[in-house]
Amino acid sequence: MDWSTTLDSIRLTIGFLILVYASYTDIKTRRAANFLWVIMAAAGIALLIVQYFTAPFQNLWYLAAIPVMIVLFYGFYLMRLLYGGADAKALMALAILVPLQPVILTLPLLQPSSFWPGVWTIFVNSLIFFLIIPLSLLIYNAAHHNFQFPHLLLGYRMTVEKAKQNFVWPLEKIKDGQRKLSKLPQDFDVDKELEEFERLGITDIWVTPKIPFMIPLLVGFLATFIVGDILTRTMSIVIQFFTSLF
Repeated sequence: MDWSTTLDSIRLTIGFLILVYASYTDIKTRRAANFLWVIMAAAGIALLIVQYFTAPFQNLWYLAAIPVMIVLFYGFYLMRLLYGGADAKALMALAILVPLQPVILTLPLLQPSSFWPGVWTIFVNSLIFFLIIPLSLLIYNAAHHNFQFPHLLLGYRMTVEKAKQNFVWPLEKIKDGQRKLSKLPQDFDVDKELEEFERLGITDIWVTPKIPFMIPLLVGFLATFIVGDILTRTMSIVIQFFTSLF
């Protein structure tokens, strides 16, 4: 029995089911329950214990990388590079569930597998798919003749009335009685700020959608198991190409 393949298959199943449910709740409410990440982390610990006795780790630095990845993602959250607490918690739990690059029979397709910790590949693959969003915003804003840079890559214009009914953050606020644009969502009372816009007679503002990051995270998770480390392999091909020219 190939314990390594079996354990990675279990990791794939557990991660997929939890991320699918988290994606559903993220779409509906922009929230994901904490118990999901507790279950994922607990399952990850159990699988690591089983793997230690059945399919010993060839490189123990991956285990040392688990706390490093957890601290790193927590730091990303503090720096607002990960804006949602659930996003950071999901990645921390994935650091325990998928510390190594997964291998299931002939998967991932891009082999040999990457040297990065598995969760880092999941994160980077997620960001690659996440880049579709600013591209779609660019197309949308160009079609509506909204060319405010860099906001055309970050959001779109919306009436204040609609903003109250949607999952969005204003990219504008009233400061010292003046209307100010910002490049990132600000930590303020959104409802109160929207009411301030209305009080001043401002009916149309720039907003950025509260993107349910669980969806690209789910896609990045599946891509890591099925395809592999997309960025590292792409960079390797590019480097080989330019090396061959010289």
